[in-house]
Formats: sequence, C-alpha cells, structure tokens
Amino acid sequence: MPATLLSFLGACLLIAMAPGPSTVLIVRSSLRSRRSGFMTVLGNETGVFIWGLVAAFGLTALLAASQLAYEALRFGGAAVLIVFGVQAMRSARRGGGLDTAPSAPAPAGAPAPPGAPAPAGERAWRSYRAGLLLNLANPKAAVFAMSFLPQFVPEGAPQLPLMVSLAALWAVFEVGYYGMYVWFVGRMRRVLSREGVRRRLEQVSGGVLLALGVRMALDG
Repeated sequence: MPATLLSFLGACLLIAMAPGPSTVLIVRSSLRSRRSGFMTVLGNETGVFIWGLVAAFGLTALLAASQLAYEALRFGGAAVLIVFGVQAMRSARRGGGLDTAPSAPAPAGAPAPPGAPAPAGERAWRSYRAGLLLNLANPKAAVFAMSFLPQFVPEGAPQLPLMVSLAALWAVFEVGYYGMYVWFVGRMRRVLSREGVRRRLEQVSGGVLLALGVRMALDG
C-alpha cells in the first residue's frame, strides 16, 4: 500500500501540473484576491471529488456509454468555457476585474451604489461556483476519473471505499498544489495588478478559455 500510495500521489502531481482551463481560471481569480483564488480552488476540487464519487459508484460508465449524454455535457462545457473567456475579454477591455483596494462600507440598510463591488461573501461564492461549474462541465474529467482511480485499487480490495478515499485524497492534494498558485500570484499581485500587465493577463486568459471552449465544441 505505501508504494501504491506514493505512485498515486505522483500521478496526482503530474495531473495537476498539466495546464488546463482550471489552472487558467484559478490564476485569473487569484489576480482579484487570494480569497477568490482559493475559493475557485475549493470549487474545482469539489468537482474533482464529485467525479471521483461518480466513478466509484460506476455511474461514469453510463456517461461514457451514452453518446447523447456525453455530447450534451461536452457542448455545455464548451459553452461554459466560452462564457468565461468572453467575461475575461470584456474585463480586459473595460479595465476592471481586480479588487485593488477595499471600499468604504455603506451605511446599514443603504443600497449599494451602482458599480460598487459585490460583498466579499458574494464574491467568494461566485469564485467557488465558477470553479465547481468549470470542472463539472468537463466530460473528459468524468471519463478520466473512471479510468484513473481503479488503477490504484489492489486486486481483491474493497473497490468502493478505496476509490472514495482516493478521490478525497486526490482533491485534497490538488487543494495544496493549486494553493501554491494562489500564494504565488498573491505575492506577485503588486506587479500583476498594474493596469497594463493586468489587462494583458486578462486578454491572454480570455483567449485561452475561448480557444479551449471552441476546441471542446469541435472535438467529437
């Protein structure tokens, strides 16, 4: 088991190191604040754990076997990526998107002024929801979990509890890994939040998300 566990963690590291839409979204959220970045990580890893559970109960096989279900999820995931990409491009064009300084709190009971940033709790929930949605909208993540986790279940071992445990370990490991991204972006935020740099990063992240969305839509 120790050797299997080390192999599993090594595979988790290689998976996390591979760039993908989740990495782009996490970095973009981290440009706003560390809290937003970390909440995006938590949302993404909730999706990882959910797909692990689905694979553990054998439900992913139904998705892989149903062409209609897979195609519906694929086009839905492509739409999510394209929407996120458009949002990033629009943010770059209007020069917004970063919480560079806290605003003065509004008086109790007073409505927020137009254009005012959303409350911290609402921004955190949006970041979590974006990470979760992006992961759950990716059918390849579901199929990958189905093929990945069983490889590390020893023959004769109880498959369901071990796969659930591995899915949880996978998610926790990636929380730590992507947490380093959030920390690094936070450390570099003074440089990255400069208007020209921030706008360029938004353009690049938006372009990457758009390209990934179009590729997912066209990838039959």
